[in-house]
Amino acid sequence: MEQGEPHVVVRRSARRKRTVTAYRERDAIVVLIPQRMSKADESRFVSEMVRKVLDRETRDRAPAGDAELRRRAADLSERFLAPALGYPPRPTRVSWVHNQQQRWGSCTPSTGTIRLSHRLQPMPSWVVDYVLLHELAHLVHGAHSPEFWALVDRYPEAGKARGYLEGYLAGQGASAAEDDSPEAGPAAVEPGEPRLF
Repeated sequence: MEQGEPHVVVRRSARRKRTVTAYRERDAIVVLIPQRMSKADESRFVSEMVRKVLDRETRDRAPAGDAELRRRAADLSERFLAPALGYPPRPTRVSWVHNQQQRWGSCTPSTGTIRLSHRLQPMPSWVVDYVLLHELAHLVHGAHSPEFWALVDRYPEAGKARGYLEGYLAGQGASAAEDDSPEAGPAAVEPGEPRLF
């Protein structure tokens, strides 16, 4: 096996008649095939299913570096904000940072700079996209106003992502110090207390 190729485990099943399934199991990709499948079909289906699992993993992971993060920001701006605004808000800089332990992201509208906490990197891409879109909306509206939330909520996974982040904080034994619902104003934050944004 060449470096970079995944470890593949093929399991034949007498109960499986036609379907082929693949999934990640720790460091291997497991492919389930029918017991009676020919070796030629096995080879073809296994290659196809491994490619699908790897493609899904690539699509589902957070952007790895700042350049990929900038591309993701441009895409989100075009897809979700430009239709409502008539133009895509463009940050001057988008980067991962290691010095944000209390917030998921931040935006400085005057300079067009967006920073995302490195703590987001292992999270699902749709959560990272939500935080990135949240910060992009701050390029247009600095405060958490109803107009701001209307832009953020154009992202279909917004509610689910907010719930994920709140659940993550709860799992860490912390609660969000700021209620980021459209009706709520900024809440006081105690020093060292985690907050969503």
